Amino acid sequence: MPVNAQSVRIVFLDRDGVINRAVEREGKPYPPGTIVEFEILPEVPAACAKLKAAGFLLVVATNQPDVGRGTLDRADVERIHAHMLSRLPIDRVEVCYHPGKGQSECDCRKPRPGMLLRAAHDLHADLGRCWMVGDRWRDVDCGHAAGCKTIFIDRGYSEELKQKPDFTAKNLLEAAEVILAHTL
Repeated sequence: MPVNAQSVRIVFLDRDGVINRAVEREGKPYPPGTIVEFEILPEVPAACAKLKAAGFLLVVATNQPDVGRGTLDRADVERIHAHMLSRLPIDRVEVCYHPGKGQSECDCRKPRPGMLLRAAHDLHADLGRCWMVGDRWRDVDCGHAAGCKTIFIDRGYSEELKQKPDFTAKNLLEAAEVILAHTL
């Protein structure tokens, strides 16, 4: 039976700062470098369970430019993702390993929407019925560029948003409640 795009809904989740605790330095978030540093935030399992119960697919969309810059090993990132997938009901992980900072041009590095567009195409989802949840301006801009509704998790970082999110939440559980309250 063919998949009906009208029925497939995705919640796209940034990784660092949404799924796991970001390593903060000078008011800016950084990814954990090892599986030992990877700490799933306490509200995340319940939030994921609620979204899955409501019929959403969960797709992590994460920039990991330190791999492209040579300061983080790709195998470490993949170990972190395997650990995350073993503990959470996530359907797919999209990763941009490009270095950014003018060193690469790609369609997948957030704020560009390539990761969301690719996952939506492969999973036959209607992006107008999907959500992007993130804790940085890149996530909000990416969600807007893909045509998703956006939720900004405000962690108090020292960087400003470039576009206004549709909603703001304090964590993923609150974001899940917003999504469920605004989904038909």
